[in-house]
Amino acid sequence: MTTFETLAVEEREDRVVVTLAREKQRNAIDAQMISELHEVCAGLEQHPRVLVLTGQGDHFAGGADINQLRARTRDDALRGINRNLFDRIAALALPTIAAVRGYALGGGAELSYACDIRIASATAVFGNPEPGLGIMAAAGASYRLPTLVGVSVAKQVLLGARTLDADTALRTGLVMAVVDDPLSAAHELADRIARQAPLALTLTKKIVDAPGSHPWADDIAQAVLFETEDKQRRMTAFLEKKR
Repeated sequence: MTTFETLAVEEREDRVVVTLAREKQRNAIDAQMISELHEVCAGLEQHPRVLVLTGQGDHFAGGADINQLRARTRDDALRGINRNLFDRIAALALPTIAAVRGYALGGGAELSYACDIRIASATAVFGNPEPGLGIMAAAGASYRLPTLVGVSVAKQVLLGARTLDADTALRTGLVMAVVDDPLSAAHELADRIARQAPLALTLTKKIVDAPGSHPWADDIAQAVLFETEDKQRRMTAFLEKKR
């Protein structure tokens, strides 16, 4: 197992648990963390498993590292440093879960938006204060947040400096649940996901994430699944158990 400087990584057969581990900096996302998360993604692309993301201590991620962000230039922006990572996380084959305590702000919020499902504690706060720093939320918030909470609420966050507390995040559909221990709840969810057919999950995720209406893609994906041994085995087991 690789040793990381900014992450604590636990690898299991059916999931990888990644803890952002810069607690003194509220787990601010710096260049080293970006590089290490790319390494995690590379492993998951080779050996697909559920990804559970959380933060060390009281917060998920308080944003990007402002010291490094201040030094970035136009050329850095055009490289899409954070966006490319978050897009890569969003494109992972199997579901991804963010277990959020405390702040998920700026780049930390965008990292959580890139996950398929978010589970929060009552202390969770989501927001994108980037315009107050003279920049925009350019690592996925502009196209992910409207899909997650609707255009009106997204504009309130991205333009109006609104933050979403846990109850509001639940009400708007940003999070699945508000619980005392979001990491434990994320593991329970991962347990349920792990019992499902991996290829069915992968194709479902691809179809859901594809833009627009795509009935033929649904049919083709289903046709592939109908011919798998996993489908035959699972349905046979279901029918035998029912008898």
